[in-house]
Amino acid sequence: VQLQASGGGLVQAGGSLRLSCEAFGRTLRSYAMGWFRQAPGKEREFVARITWSGSNTYYADSVKGRFTISRDNAKNTVYLQMNILLPVDTAVYYCAADRDRFGGETRPDEYEYWGQGTLVTVSS
Repeated sequence: VQLQASGGGLVQAGGSLRLSCEAFGRTLRSYAMGWFRQAPGKEREFVARITWSGSNTYYADSVKGRFTISRDNAKNTVYLQMNILLPVDTAVYYCAADRDRFGGETRPDEYEYWGQGTLVTVSS
């Protein structure tokens, strides 16, 4: 499967963005999906995960209550709605697919397929 992330940009603190990740080559129903981010000089970190049907979601503590992950399997797309953005949210955001469709995996090495990343910059 190939993943294409989009929706990043420049936003002021307190603002919102919605990221999208569209899958090509295979149905998204075959995968749980995750969002990760990597800030300059830092390791890639888990942001959110959604199981294949959308019945379960998982979030990093730093984004709980502000970010929402969702998916539309008919459109082969997963979303990350980001509200109340903070400067510390500035990073390249990546979507990733996990062939294990269940569970709450949060480590990058547990995901087999990755999108190219989309840059989110939050100004203070």
